[in-house]
Amino acid sequence: MEPVSIKNILRGYIEINSTVIVQGWIRTKRNSKIGISFIVINDGSCLRNLQIIANTSLKNYTKDILLLTTGCAIKVFGNLKISPNNNQKYEIQAIEIKILGWIDNPKKYPISSKYHTTEYLREHLHLRPRTNLFSSITRIRHIVAQSIHKFMHKKGFYWIATPLITSIDTEGFSKMFCVSTLEVVHLSQKKNYGIKKFSKDFFGKKTFLTVSGQLAGESYACSLSKIYTFGPTFRAEHSNTRRHLSEFWMIEPEMAFATLNDIIELAKKLLQYIAKEIVIHAKDDIQFLFVNKHAKVHIYLHQLICEDFVHISYTEAINVLKKSQENFNNKILWGMNLNFEHECYLTEKYYNKPVIITDYPKDIKAFYMRCNNDLKTVAAMDILVPGIGEIIGGGQREERLDKLDKSLKNMGLEKNTYQWYRELRKYGTVPHSGFGLGLERLIMYVTGVKNIRDVIPFPRTFHNADF
Repeated sequence: MEPVSIKNILRGYIEINSTVIVQGWIRTKRNSKIGISFIVINDGSCLRNLQIIANTSLKNYTKDILLLTTGCAIKVFGNLKISPNNNQKYEIQAIEIKILGWIDNPKKYPISSKYHTTEYLREHLHLRPRTNLFSSITRIRHIVAQSIHKFMHKKGFYWIATPLITSIDTEGFSKMFCVSTLEVVHLSQKKNYGIKKFSKDFFGKKTFLTVSGQLAGESYACSLSKIYTFGPTFRAEHSNTRRHLSEFWMIEPEMAFATLNDIIELAKKLLQYIAKEIVIHAKDDIQFLFVNKHAKVHIYLHQLICEDFVHISYTEAINVLKKSQENFNNKILWGMNLNFEHECYLTEKYYNKPVIITDYPKDIKAFYMRCNNDLKTVAAMDILVPGIGEIIGGGQREERLDKLDKSLKNMGLEKNTYQWYRELRKYGTVPHSGFGLGLERLIMYVTGVKNIRDVIPFPRTFHNADF
């Protein structure tokens, strides 16, 4: 007999009075004076638990059942019944309970109590998935990932696995992790840190962990028309804020024969589709987050599904910020990068909804962004959302070789390094556009969770690569 999941039982997929096998970890256990134990288990398949009724007729009741504690793993063979308890619909009357895993020292079990702070749980990454908060986040993350694949497939996009190891800087000014098999002592010597030293390295040149799969993705978009990448990316920034990770996941669609407006529409439809899928498939988890002090989760999902996004230019955004009465840390000047405080003002105070900003100054955007006719701005766009700031960045790519070469030169980048990228403009060039969606920031937004370290299973941040 195959075990069944608690989710399928609670959905009514299993026939009442049938004999079933369930397995999971104990959340609570209560022993009554009349020789009955009420054991509540969870198997991670859903938020809700299942109650097991165990009595003295079980052979190991005195030896094992009475000694069970929170966290123990059990396998139960029993009969599925309608529960007389109004708080639950089903229960299982145990015929046999097998102990799969004991808690060695219940008093030292790190998550034995009902509540822990997220800061405390970050010190126990291997155990925090057993809590309701992190199991809910994980299931929502799964639904988000699946909905992205479903949406892209429906829209005719092909998934491409782009390399994690690269020899080029995608954006031209990113801080990247070096990948090397050379001894650290050699790399630390400045005189040996040049091209000659790396010629002896594994790849024969200096290589890095990628900050984006976009450039490689463009080569396939200029053949298959519609592609997307979905995988981990890395940035060696010394940022230790609640919105930054050193290792994070990106979804990067790239579409040939597409303009900036085309890619903006794609981004909006993707966000709306994801939000609808969450509402349909994660009702219990969303409700749990709502009840447990993540109250804005319903508002944020509604914003994505029902409200129109505000669409303004960078120049308009700067003018709004200049006219505000806010005491910003940095003086507002045209040509500056918008900081988190500016993004929050626009999305939370001025517009109170997601905002799309386009036509940024060329000097603050990547070399591949298409230059506008004013020669000062590029066809770039960011999508900002309340509470998080930027979750999507993208734009139209520069398909004109002479313009691309000029941008490379202005940013001090070697043309030879980007030779293959330049050839895409020499051989059948077309207008094409794309964007990058930060998975973790999106999950922060749709769950209401405040710290990005809590929406990825194993966060990697500045000075932190522990399990």
